[in-house]
Amino acid sequence: MAIVDIGGGLALHTQRVGPRGGQPVTATAVLVHGLLTDSLASYYFTVAPAFAASGIDVVMYDLRGHGRSTRPATGYTLDDSIDDLEALLDRLEVTGPVHLVGNSYGGTVAFGYAARHPERAASVTLIESEPASVSWAAKLDGALGRVMHELAHNEAEAIAWITANRSQNTARLAKGAARLARETSLARDVPASRVLTDDEISSVRCPVLGVYGGDSELAGLAPWMESVLPDCRTVVVPGHEHSVFVEAPGTIGGHILSLVLGAPVPVRLAGAEAR
Repeated sequence: MAIVDIGGGLALHTQRVGPRGGQPVTATAVLVHGLLTDSLASYYFTVAPAFAASGIDVVMYDLRGHGRSTRPATGYTLDDSIDDLEALLDRLEVTGPVHLVGNSYGGTVAFGYAARHPERAASVTLIESEPASVSWAAKLDGALGRVMHELAHNEAEAIAWITANRSQNTARLAKGAARLARETSLARDVPASRVLTDDEISSVRCPVLGVYGGDSELAGLAPWMESVLPDCRTVVVPGHEHSVFVEAPGTIGGHILSLVLGAPVPVRLAGAEAR
């Protein structure tokens, strides 16, 4: 575990794993998690070990306000998140092109970084995610607005339902998410973020992989993604919704690894089952 000071009073909890036994590093992958209930742990306990065993230097971190990273009261726009990623890689002295992987909001951060720094992006994988657009901002406004409504009116009831119908761990994560949404400007800042223009989106020329659950409302993005991006391939995983990465990390990890390693077919990713 490392706590990396990125300046401005912010420190990001970071984990970095790589190949062992003298195996050479073939690529660097940066894994970015989603909002509120997520953290780097979703990667650390699933795909990260298999990626490292394949020769990849894997960088994971908790977004500001999440996990063990600093939780400022304000400063949660998309550009703030991209600034954090940029500062972290500079502190870690990661200067070459990296393979960016993002789940949900993390994918929007990863894509935004690639748009800002095309020379530093080897590829981008969007898991149940999309570039920042006007429609993206509207979706986030609605989703985060519902979260804030629940907190204002029946937080205790919602947590009790989660405890009874899901698990103690899910309830613990929900309590943390409620505290983050209640105590910071995140729910206001994210939907108010600057979005990308059509030209900025289509300017991302590195390979892009989009992975979506077949039953997710985002699955309909696949044709659009392939039409606007110069080098994009999409995968739809049947029988899953927005939580497809949590439910099928081995399947998704295999597609990511094939992209990073340049393999013609998905790599079989052993030991990446969700825990």
